[in-house]
Amino acid sequence: MNKKVLVQDLGLKDYKETWDYQEQLFKETLDLKIRNRREVLDLVTPNHFLYVEHPHVYTLGKSGDISNLLVDEKVLAAKGATFYKINRGGDITYHGPGQIVGYPILDLDNFFTDIHKYLRFLEEMVILTIAEYGLNAERSPGETGVWLDVGTPFARKICAMGVRASRWVTMHGFALNVNADLGYFDMMIPCGIKGKAVTSLNVELGKKEIDMVEVKQKLLKHFQVLFEAEVKDKTEA
Repeated sequence: MNKKVLVQDLGLKDYKETWDYQEQLFKETLDLKIRNRREVLDLVTPNHFLYVEHPHVYTLGKSGDISNLLVDEKVLAAKGATFYKINRGGDITYHGPGQIVGYPILDLDNFFTDIHKYLRFLEEMVILTIAEYGLNAERSPGETGVWLDVGTPFARKICAMGVRASRWVTMHGFALNVNADLGYFDMMIPCGIKGKAVTSLNVELGKKEIDMVEVKQKLLKHFQVLFEAEVKDKTEA
């Protein structure tokens, strides 16, 4: 059982390039697991955690409804945004600058084989991080992700989640709004949930900008505790 997680911060990177890189790491781990089973080996499977910011992009999950994107490609192009249909769960999501996107590519056989628990741990990581800024974030029953003021007319989402898993290997992940331009959310029905707003950490704290590096460090700290993981920078591993 390997609980070492290699962390990479990819900076600002194109969505498709990052997706391809995820798929590469995902396939390498899957192939190793299949080889272990076929050849009765005990080779150690790796775990990765990618941080990235994307240029403006909208992604639609495999069970999503395209009608939740409220504009056409011409409008997207005018706003400097792209669109992809992808292979995660969930509906439509926006990614852009000022948003911390995290892609854990984990072999859950190294941790626990429970996707429900995995999603709850990712939510808890975000909830604990936001609590350090004095905000009471919560889960919303039946709605994956992290919210504020759940159960009130002012409920608003601060972190979206959508994952894919095969043979207990995960990919895709979470998107936490830290200094996000919330205007881009007006061009869609976020996650297909009508009538609920989206927010960002800087808006909630009444600040122009929050230190993104600090937030990433806090997220990793809580990830390490929840998953009982040994986190290492990939460049130093």
